[in-house]
Amino acid sequence: MEHEVMAIAIIRPFDGHEQDVLHLLQEFYAMLARKGYCRDQLFQEGKEPGRFFNFRYWLSDATRREAAEDPDVHRYWHTLSTLGEVETVYEQLREIPLKTVIGNQ
Repeated sequence: MEHEVMAIAIIRPFDGHEQDVLHLLQEFYAMLARKGYCRDQLFQEGKEPGRFFNFRYWLSDATRREAAEDPDVHRYWHTLSTLGEVETVYEQLREIPLKTVIGNQ
């Protein structure tokens, strides 16, 4: 069984489009979950509320690759690009279990 793959995206809505981005992301996350690709969480930093931090947990690397080829996903990505800028994407983060690291000393 494959492990989840974490990705983080930082999204900055264009001026006046914050609510549009939030509405789009709500629909996008629902579609991704319905198709069994991933689960998402969205955060906003208190000091800089004009940026959203999307934490995505792909169910596996295979579902991540499948979603990357899905035309429905591409439609959402395109629409998002008209409402804001995706500043940074970290696509394949892996957890470093500190218990393992500490145990090897």
